Amino acid sequence: MKRTSLAIIFACFVLALAAQDGIKVKYQGAKPTISDFVWAYLSAYGENDDDGCMNEPLNAVKQAWIKQQKGRKLDKGETLTIDKKNGYVRYEAKYEVSVLRVEMCYWNESDGKHKIFAYNVSSFINGKYEPGQFDNLTFYRYNNATKKMTMYSVPGFDAVYDKVADGNCLYFDLPRTGKNITANYMNYADKKIKPKTLKWNGRKFSF
Repeated sequence: MKRTSLAIIFACFVLALAAQDGIKVKYQGAKPTISDFVWAYLSAYGENDDDGCMNEPLNAVKQAWIKQQKGRKLDKGETLTIDKKNGYVRYEAKYEVSVLRVEMCYWNESDGKHKIFAYNVSSFINGKYEPGQFDNLTFYRYNNATKKMTMYSVPGFDAVYDKVADGNCLYFDLPRTGKNITANYMNYADKKIKPKTLKWNGRKFSF
């Protein structure tokens, strides 16, 4: 899949911000947790994208989050893992041969003033990656002073797209432990995957 195609997927994914000056992250205590970042993100966006289409992954996570917070059972095939210690959240919805996976996590920047929040959507059929309309990895940068996060292009990350050859697509695995992202390059013809590690150094990503 060419970079232009990935850009189209990205454009389809992005929703209108509830507040154009950033997403306010409300929290109690000395600093926000992954739960605070996730709920701020889910609350900032409506259920529909700019074309009025239902953003199914985001809405599914939001409804599952509300149910779990209220102590209610999730729908059949759904799981929601909230790992506050490691700053990681994973939602999965399984239906027959299809699996929707949504991951969220954050990194601390080395300047001590910012954090990076990531929202990642991946779709699978029969255990193989199959790009969905809203599949993509997006980043937001949180400012400790303003307590807001805004969409952000993390330095070094764009290099992953330069390595996407014709006839291939790309999806990501966020870290539950550690700091590095796995970029999975999959060939459409044989479904073979070549994983590459994106290393986080506190400021940017690099291969």
